[in-house]
Amino acid sequence: MRLKLSLTLLPDTFAIVHLQPEEIIPSWAVSGEIFCVMRTHDELSIVCREDLVVGVAGDQLLGGMRALKVAGPLAFTEVGILDSLAAPLARAGLSIFVISTFDTDYLLVSSSDLVQSLATLRAADHTIVE
Repeated sequence: MRLKLSLTLLPDTFAIVHLQPEEIIPSWAVSGEIFCVMRTHDELSIVCREDLVVGVAGDQLLGGMRALKVAGPLAFTEVGILDSLAAPLARAGLSIFVISTFDTDYLLVSSSDLVQSLATLRAADHTIVE
């Protein structure tokens, strides 16, 4: 089954930050309109606008990420949503980072891969709103 989805390219550039699991969530991590904080036994992961990140560098920081929001809300009974997006990108050799919320999904792609990612998604019959 091939789904045709609509995605909106968000204007901001995001960062993915990797911290130790016991670290306190920094105030900048919960700033801005869109952010995601996930703590596990192994790590504290943060996704937020790149310009808000303070005091993190090196292999703890992956910056220059652009976000595509899947039009939602998406029902939990819908099957194949991520596969419809991830599979064509994977075939093109493009890496993604995914955030899922109750209503929808967000794909983060490297700014350097943005043009190719958008072209690949369009070729897979998805609509991109820029």
